Amino acid sequence: MKRCLVPLLTLFFLAPAFADDERSATDLCGGAGSTQFDFWLGEWTATWTDANGNEVQGANSVTRVLNGCVVYESFKAPSLGFEGWSVSVFDSASGSWKQTWVDNSGGYLDFNGSFMDGMMDFRREAFNNGTRFLQRMLWHNIESDEFDWNWERSDDGGSTWTPLWQIHYSRTR
Repeated sequence: MKRCLVPLLTLFFLAPAFADDERSATDLCGGAGSTQFDFWLGEWTATWTDANGNEVQGANSVTRVLNGCVVYESFKAPSLGFEGWSVSVFDSASGSWKQTWVDNSGGYLDFNGSFMDGMMDFRREAFNNGTRFLQRMLWHNIESDEFDWNWERSDDGGSTWTPLWQIHYSRTR
């Protein structure tokens, strides 16, 4: 009996310590700003017009993972054979969002962003043949069941932006 009692008492006294550690991890990611991306959570139909004027659709599933600290996106455009994932996290130390995107064409992109004036704005510096330019993703016209998303490029340091891909999102769930 004594042999069973010692492990049980140890577990009894250590359980609250483990619970406190778990709560601390959740609190760590819950700082001010960490819910700014909640409008994006859910299941979405993504609709856009291709270069030939044809309507194309994709699907986007966005959830919170890892104790709710990470926003995970799974994007699929079956008619194009294209899919990708992103993970986004709010960095409370800098007060900004960080996102990493990877896709089935070997693409990798990393962004920094923020939510201001009702829009989520993610940017990154890119290079092509030695030329520096900026890329931006912009979530705007945000409503509870729809929003617009733009992929844009700037060749003048962000003074002006050229939309390259515009998607309208409609919530399915």
